[in-house]
Amino acid sequence: MRDVAARAGVSKALVSLVFRNAPGASAPTRARVLEAAAELGYRHNRTASMLARRRTHLLGVTMTLRSAFHAELVEDLQEAADEFGYELALGTVTRTHDERRAIEKLLEFRCEGLVLIGAELPAPRLAALGKQLPVVAVGRRIASPDLDVVRTADDQGVGQVVDHLAELGHRTIAHLDGGAGTIASDRRRGYRTAMRRNGLDDHVRIIAGDYTEEAGMAAARTLLDGPGLPTAVVAVNDRSAVGLLDSLARGGVDVPKAVSIAGYDDSTLSRLAHVNLTTVGQQPLDQARHAVRAMVERLDEGRTARRDVVLTPRLVVRGTTSVPR
Repeated sequence: MRDVAARAGVSKALVSLVFRNAPGASAPTRARVLEAAAELGYRHNRTASMLARRRTHLLGVTMTLRSAFHAELVEDLQEAADEFGYELALGTVTRTHDERRAIEKLLEFRCEGLVLIGAELPAPRLAALGKQLPVVAVGRRIASPDLDVVRTADDQGVGQVVDHLAELGHRTIAHLDGGAGTIASDRRRGYRTAMRRNGLDDHVRIIAGDYTEEAGMAAARTLLDGPGLPTAVVAVNDRSAVGLLDSLARGGVDVPKAVSIAGYDDSTLSRLAHVNLTTVGQQPLDQARHAVRAMVERLDEGRTARRDVVLTPRLVVRGTTSVPR
């Protein structure tokens, strides 16, 4: 920094202001400092600077790497974090790197708070984390005084899909399930409730699965090998719905003429012209803004009371659902 200051003809303190993006330097001076730094190949050590101030302004975010919806939500989180002067550190969940390990790595980076997208850890473990630092669970219903929650009403979202299909005239509506987690449980409950509401209790059919394309492909094999196809399937998310679409197409089943299919997330994948998937929007930008705002309130404004934000999901009708034929 002394070298940069000497080349730019300013004080070291002024160089520090420029690299901290703090007020006090004019635009021409700021440009001169940055030009001098570029000529010298200098890179500001942001981590050391933040630790010296005992703040990192770093928020850790866990995400499933293969999820298009998680990627979109992270982009919205970054936009919201930028507005408050925070940065994001990503902890990716993959086949070989589970959620617990991703969180531990984020804690090692001294993140001041954690935003957990679709967290699947047991509730006691999440509650324990919430006692250590601010935690916002995005997308998952969880009752703990030590956690903030931002989510959409998953049961209502799936219910909207079932109501839509029932209004089209479908009766044999199956549900491609997401497994044992809370999110899957809420969506499964929404399916059962909506089937009952539409007088279709006798047609309830739940197909075991998870949130991956492979689960959708396996469900397609189950349906194709079974005694008869349902006229519609509500998948737990877009990824499994796309896997189902792909395998049914390979099996010669026309969607939506023979089987209507709906997903959940309104991910970028669902909007592609050749997919054109009926799905449920989760308002990712609103979720991101609420999540970051909850963090700022905890870290900078002293809020201690629990925050539970529940947004209304939105049915998005596209080309994979139609009247049964």
